[in-house]
Amino acid sequence: MNNKRKLGQSGIEVTAVGLGCMGFSHAYGAPTEKPEAVAMLRSAYSMGYDFFDTAECYTGINADGSTSYNEELVGEALKDVREHVTIATKFGVTHSRSGLLMDSSPETIKKSVEGSLRRLGTDVIDLYYQHRIDPKVEPETVAEVMKELIREGKIRSWGISETTEEYLRRAHAVCPVTAIQNRYSMLAREHEPLFAVLEELGIAFVAFSPMGNGFLTGKYNAASTFDKETDFRSFMPQYTPEGFKAAGELMRFLDEMGRKKNATSGQLSLAWMLCKKPYIIPIPGSRKEERLKENLGSKDVVLTKEEIEQIDGMLDKMKLPVYGQH
Repeated sequence: MNNKRKLGQSGIEVTAVGLGCMGFSHAYGAPTEKPEAVAMLRSAYSMGYDFFDTAECYTGINADGSTSYNEELVGEALKDVREHVTIATKFGVTHSRSGLLMDSSPETIKKSVEGSLRRLGTDVIDLYYQHRIDPKVEPETVAEVMKELIREGKIRSWGISETTEEYLRRAHAVCPVTAIQNRYSMLAREHEPLFAVLEELGIAFVAFSPMGNGFLTGKYNAASTFDKETDFRSFMPQYTPEGFKAAGELMRFLDEMGRKKNATSGQLSLAWMLCKKPYIIPIPGSRKEERLKENLGSKDVVLTKEEIEQIDGMLDKMKLPVYGQH
């Protein structure tokens, strides 16, 4: 398998498996202390990762009460290898107790990009995503701002997270979109109808939560518990007794296939999408060195077209509950 993948028509190439950095600061328990997080991110680079994904809204509260800004961790870890890595970040979302607040107004975007550049300690953002569609702002308006930021040299390319076909086409017509970043895994296949559009327009699919928020690693069971205040998995339905029961057949199949291919369930869940389309780039996240190595190793696991079809056929018959935050 080719270990490099193109980010659309941008001319940027990255490793087939990228690193979702969110968990170091946000949504998966208490933030990792800065020295440890920076060291682990740098270790990921040394392993072979060169595509790092973050966002301005990935924040958490450290043990001393200070704020952990994910972008700052990424920027600090990669500052002296900046020319060798691709950094993606996002604008347009604020987390609140009532849910996600969307704001993609031109004024907010222009303020956000300056903040991200400062926290990342860089002069240019390689891939700048609209984190969520803002129903108050037309896609053409957002695309015009992206065109302006590219012209000013503040970003190299742009993308849209959780996009629809209509929104993508309208935005792309104004300023070519490099990548979409939508949820995609064996547990969440609702965006597969976009494949034909991406192929038509030459756009990459960056898959977030590619292992169902860790579920597909097979490392958890119905007795697993998560902190209700800091870990989003505590209210995801796949992590309920009903969720484990519904996915039981799939997990047993992956375990059996993994023994035959000398691969873990998590690696198979990533290889399944890597071998399906050459423009899919999963960005699993982890804070453990052994898991980072395992995830990166999935690019060397080969599944045949027949094996992929066998897995898809099984998934078509299952009703798998999934929910996640990003």
